[in-house]
Parts: sequence; structure tokens; C-alpha cells
Amino acid sequence: MSERINQFTKLAAVAALWVISVVAVARLIGKIPQSSIEPKTQAQIQKVVEEESAVIDVVEKVSPSVVSIAVESRQLLLDPFFGIPRQGQRQQSGIGTGFVVRSDGLIVTNKHVVSQEAEKYIAIIRSNDGGEKKYEVKKIHRDPFNDLALLQVDPSTSSGQVLKAVELGDSEHLKVGQSVVAIGNALGQFANTVTVGIVSGLGRGVVPIDPLTGVAERLDDLIQTDAAINPGNSGGPLVNIAGQVIGINTAVASAENIGFAIKVNIAKQLIEDFSSSGGKIVRPFLGIRYSHISRETALLNEVPEGELVREVVGGSAADKAGIEVGDIITQFDGQKLTDETSLSKLIREKKVGDVVKVRVFRGGQTLDLTVTLGEATGE
Repeated sequence: MSERINQFTKLAAVAALWVISVVAVARLIGKIPQSSIEPKTQAQIQKVVEEESAVIDVVEKVSPSVVSIAVESRQLLLDPFFGIPRQGQRQQSGIGTGFVVRSDGLIVTNKHVVSQEAEKYIAIIRSNDGGEKKYEVKKIHRDPFNDLALLQVDPSTSSGQVLKAVELGDSEHLKVGQSVVAIGNALGQFANTVTVGIVSGLGRGVVPIDPLTGVAERLDDLIQTDAAINPGNSGGPLVNIAGQVIGINTAVASAENIGFAIKVNIAKQLIEDFSSSGGKIVRPFLGIRYSHISRETALLNEVPEGELVREVVGGSAADKAGIEVGDIITQFDGQKLTDETSLSKLIREKKVGDVVKVRVFRGGQTLDLTVTLGEATGE
């Protein structure tokens, strides 16, 4: 009896091996499709591989153009015997990111990254093998309207190094949900950090506070993304899956997974104006500092919605037109000033020398003033 059982077991094992062999051979000659045995597994793996490959390609394409921005300063040391301060060694600390837009040494970053006039800034490009090239920033051109700045370095100061410019895309046809990659100097010390996400929203407006100056500046028409953006990422590129820069990372919200970027078309216009004007940024200038009074705040305080003037620059267009501190500008060139229609946006559409009607609310009265816009340079 036991012999019959052993024979049966052997036959069953042989049969099982035969079935496995037939299936394997059939796979090789295409008789039985792989998908019929392991449904969707190959497709899922292929999709993951393609997505990872696309991100890797983007990083390899863009990273050589990404710049870490550092500020160089000397430590003040106290003489231990006489208590006299003396200068110590120079130290560099990372503060932000930028990216090369022209091989002759033109770099785009955020204005708030290079907001300190007296500081010495260094642009650092790191290679994948750990090497780095440092360039002293020779000139800084700040955009009076946007949180953008153009830096100029001399590529010839680093022998054998050719600066590689990024490819600039088009931010006017972005879609919510499309994939994006952010690259930057995270926390000022982790160079070329890569994060991946999607476009979460378009046309956003925020009022971030610059941690260095404590000044809040309203930014409009931003790209919202869930790609992780940390302090130090400011000024770095937000890139589409084709490796084209579509935004400049600029602000982080207090909530998780919410970051903002300036549309690259604004930077493209800035670069074009800079080139056509002989190497300087020229913008129409009103000459005031202000904060917005929202509709809700206006109702609570029984004043009109608009821009509350906090400072008037002496000799500016606003000063010459008679605008005063405490005025509320309610209309500019016939358009009401609201959350959606900001003063900076309307000025941005004008040119130096344009004559504009401005309506202000002062002491319970409405006044109509005429302003001839002056010139602001980003030098």
C-alpha cells in the first residue's frame, strides 16, 4: 500500500514539473501571455520605472545650472587681553538658491535672497562628483515690482568652467495636477535637494514676511505646489517633467505641503527688458509704501477699500502729486483697488512717464490727483 502511495506521489510531482515546464516554454514562445499569469504587474512596474526615469532625467538636465547663493562675512573676534574687536576669518553661509539663465554669467534668484546691500554674495555651482566652483557676484539688479533679482558673475574666474543655462518654459499654459520638480539649497546647507510634486493651484496671492527684514510684500498670480519648499530653496527653479523651468520658488506657507513660485514668464520679461535696456532694470515708479485695506477691514473701520499709504518717498511721483501718509488710494487710472486688482499689478502695466489719475480718501473727503510716473531702477 505504501509503495502505491509513493508511486502516486512521484507521478504527481512529475506531472507538476511537466506543467511548470510547459508554462515556461509557452512563455518563451509567446503561447501564454505573461499578463494572463501576472495581471497588471508588468504595466505597474513599467509605469514606476518611466516616472522615476523622467524625474532622474530632469534632475540631471537642470542640476548643473542650479546655484547656491551664500553670503560671505568676517567674524568679529574680541581680543582676550585688551577687549579690542578684530576681524576673524571669512565665513560663508548659505541663504538661498538661483539658476543660470545665460552662459555669460546671468543668474536669476529672489530679491529677498540678496536684500542686504552691503553684503558680499557668492554663487556656488556644485557638480555630481562633489566638486564645486565659486563665483563672486559682481552686480545685483533688483526688480522693484517682483521678488526677483538678476545677479552677474564672471565665468572666466573659474578656469575650464562653462556655465550652463537652463531652458525656460511657458507658465501661461500650466494645468493643475501636472508634475513638477523643485531643486534648491534646502535650509541653506543641503545643495541641490530635489523634491517632487504637482501644481496644486494657479493665480494664488500671498503676503509672505521676509525673515531678514521683517517686511511683508504682497505677491500675486503665483503657482501653488505641494513639492516641498524649505527656507533656502528661495530663488530655485520649479521645473516641469520636460526639464523646463516654469517657476521660481519664492514662498512657504505655514501649513504643510503648500509652497509658491513666481511664474517664469515674469522672469523672462525681466530678462528681456534687462537685455534691451543695456543691462539695467527700469520700471515705472510711484514712490510709496503701503498696505492693503480689505473689504472686511474697511467695513469695520468705516473707510473705503484700497491701499493705505505708510510712506512717501521724497521727490517721487507720489510726492510731487500731493499724496500724503495716511491717504487711502481707492482708484488708480479709473480702476478700483481690491484684493484681485492690486496697485502693484496696475503700475506694472504702465510705462515711465505715463500720466495717471489717482483717487484718494483723506480725512473723510475724496480727492482726485494727477501723477506722472517716475523711473525706478534695480541697481
